[in-house]
Amino acid sequence: MTYRFATLAALALTIAAPAAAQTAPAAAAPAAPAAKDDLVRVALDTDKGRIVIALDRGRAPITVANFLAYVDKGWLTGQPFYRAMPYGDGGLIQGGVRDGAKLLPAIKHEPTNVTGLKNVAGSVAMASLGPGTARSDFFIMTTDIPAFDATPTNGGFAVFGQVVEGMDVVKAILAAPKSPTKGEGVMKGQMLEPEVKIVKAARVKP
Repeated sequence: MTYRFATLAALALTIAAPAAAQTAPAAAAPAAPAAKDDLVRVALDTDKGRIVIALDRGRAPITVANFLAYVDKGWLTGQPFYRAMPYGDGGLIQGGVRDGAKLLPAIKHEPTNVTGLKNVAGSVAMASLGPGTARSDFFIMTTDIPAFDATPTNGGFAVFGQVVEGMDVVKAILAAPKSPTKGEGVMKGQMLEPEVKIVKAARVKP
């Protein structure tokens, strides 16, 4: 499955194929008032430690429902973080379901200029080929990446949660060994080797 990140100048982030121009979406709707807090915590126990994320169901209900479906079905358990991309003084790590038999349909895009959420350090967002194509792949940032936020001509990436425990684990995965040869185009040198396994993904009480 190929996922493409948004581009800004020379920033081209591709999973398995050269980046292609993204069709500009229609002007986004004006930002909605902030929804009441409705947070759901999920623990990702990896072989490098535990990451706990608070999913913002109040502001990104569609995206959170999709992520929780993978968690509740047990389909994230055993899957990997497989990519670590440097960016500025930090970067991002990416994971998701690599088994095509365990992929749910793509979901409606919830842009940041509607949800009010931002692509900042600690944020969790969906990877996609463009608005309306996100399925299971997600990424966690260790630095602010405002270029990933939505604009009137670019849908950006849908943020749906925030790390509340385990940023040290996220940073350890970002710094983990990478293959010098795996990955295509700008992806070369960003593929983790070995991949970091999500040993268990499950809801946890606040």
